[in-house]
Amino acid sequence: MIRDLTDTTTTSISKTLVRLRNEVGAMALGRVLTLVVVVEDTDAQTAIEVANQASRQHPCRIIVVIAGDRRGKNRLDAQIRLGGDAGASEIVVLRLYGALANHGPSVVVPLLLPDSPIVAWWPGEAPADVAKDPIGAMAQRRITDVAEHKNPRLMLKKRAANYAPGDTDLAWTRLTRWRGLLAAALDQPPYEPITAAVVSGAPDSPSSDLLAGWLSRRLRVPVHRVSTPRGSGISSVRLERKSGPIDLVRPGDVVATLSQTGQPDRRISLPRREVPECLADELRRLDPDDAYEDALLHGLGALQPVRLTAAAAARSGKAPDPAESRRLAARLGRDESAQEASAMITAPPAPEHAETADVHAATARKLAGKRTPREKQAAKNRKESAATEPAPTGAASTKQAPARSASTAERATKRASTKRTSTRAAATTTARTTAQKAAAKAGGAAKSTTRKTASRSTAGTRKATARKAVSKTTAKSAAKPAAKAAKAASS
Repeated sequence: MIRDLTDTTTTSISKTLVRLRNEVGAMALGRVLTLVVVVEDTDAQTAIEVANQASRQHPCRIIVVIAGDRRGKNRLDAQIRLGGDAGASEIVVLRLYGALANHGPSVVVPLLLPDSPIVAWWPGEAPADVAKDPIGAMAQRRITDVAEHKNPRLMLKKRAANYAPGDTDLAWTRLTRWRGLLAAALDQPPYEPITAAVVSGAPDSPSSDLLAGWLSRRLRVPVHRVSTPRGSGISSVRLERKSGPIDLVRPGDVVATLSQTGQPDRRISLPRREVPECLADELRRLDPDDAYEDALLHGLGALQPVRLTAAAAARSGKAPDPAESRRLAARLGRDESAQEASAMITAPPAPEHAETADVHAATARKLAGKRTPREKQAAKNRKESAATEPAPTGAASTKQAPARSASTAERATKRASTKRTSTRAAATTTARTTAQKAAAKAGGAAKSTTRKTASRSTAGTRKATARKAVSKTTAKSAAKPAAKAAKAASS
């Protein structure tokens, strides 16, 4: 619900708030603080959206103060947002015109929540001394963003010169994950002292200067800065120690790599933090930030001027190479994808009781990439079940593993014996077949010879019989005339 009030007063705004709350049905107030946003008219809508998102974690009343044209008569225009248009808060947008634009606190005070903390936020350019600003003076916490200024490093020095307890900056909030990862890396073995540090960051990134100042104060070592292209933010951090450096490198805007001696290389999600997330983090605490104060007041003064670029530092080995980190991140990403695609996820039952030494040993094996005895046994069981039959689950699988091994060996021996026997039988059969073929060939030759001899003898016998028959016929022919002649003579 949105309600516009033109040329109104703070009394009318308060009454309208109560009436709209009754109409919406929100009788109880669950607001924990009042967030006063001081912004220009051109950036007002963006600031309202950011504050609205942050209020979902910290329900509050948001009062947006916009200084309009200071010429003309005094006028106060207001807009009230409740319900879905205000998220988990209620938003009051105040536009001040004429001389009233110089008296913002007088308009804000009647709309503050009673007995609740006040936080002031300047999304754009803020006064050099926010603690002495009329609105900043009434707030317990004052949030600025030096990255929005034209000269961030100069404004950071002004913040240090005019610091008051309760001041903070979103450039410091953007370092939370970097500081957490570096602190966690130092908790890993080997536990050696840091001898030097190198921070690579853009010249327009106040966060890199604050990070270098924080490391200088925490580690008590010299910290060198390396310049990267404008707009790149923080690129890398190197912590030198005797056994080897710790390198936290973010070559892009999302993924970083962490490399250190004795530990596997890691691919870490380290995106740039958005303004709503940073603002929500700052609204979590209302006490002064001692770490920010130490880094701002004492750490920045101990830093040396920037004399090296990122490329020159990488060639000389003083800073990590972003290109090498980009290749490492790509390789680790491929390895993780391959493992996720091929690995079978198993969830063995957790032991009821675990000793501290066993937990430490298992953690060391896992970090070193070694398989645990349970994983080795599971892999062995899977191989055996693949060779024979599906293996039963649980304890039965462990008990039947030796029996399956014995039966597998016995079947392998039988298969080898059968193979040898079949080979011998095949050889014997081949020899017999060869001998039979040779005998058949020899018998065929003998039969052929016998047939030829028999046919020759038969032919000779036939010729002799024919000669005898011819001689007998001739003799008979000759005997007939002689018989006829003898018969005629006797008669």
